[in-house]
Amino acid sequence: MTGNKSKSRKRLIFAGLFAVLFLIEVGIALFVHDQIIRPYMGDVLVVIVVYCFVRIFLPDGLRKLPLYVFLFAVFVEALQYFHLVELLGLENNTLARVILGSVFDWKDIVSYAVGCLLLAVFEFIRYSQEK
Repeated sequence: MTGNKSKSRKRLIFAGLFAVLFLIEVGIALFVHDQIIRPYMGDVLVVIVVYCFVRIFLPDGLRKLPLYVFLFAVFVEALQYFHLVELLGLENNTLARVILGSVFDWKDIVSYAVGCLLLAVFEFIRYSQEK
């Protein structure tokens, strides 16, 4: 496979993964109200969704992307600690509360770390196979 065809194929794979995982995330947010899937698996999955989204545009390179996704997730969680939604006057905006979140929780950061560790293992295997 040539370089451009390979990149196009990877982009399509990541776009498909993004779409499926995003729909799963929406399903979890709307229909799952338990003590494990929604609070923990949803947060593990959200970093994988972000990773797949970035990979649509950057299918190769950025071996440290799982780290960057983790740092981004922690940054968003820190914004929750400082009540960004309320500071922006968006506390009544459901979409803003869903995207930005509204409650800081250390367990969320642990869940993001688990998701990013899974991504790091994936990246390690992926780059090992390309050699």
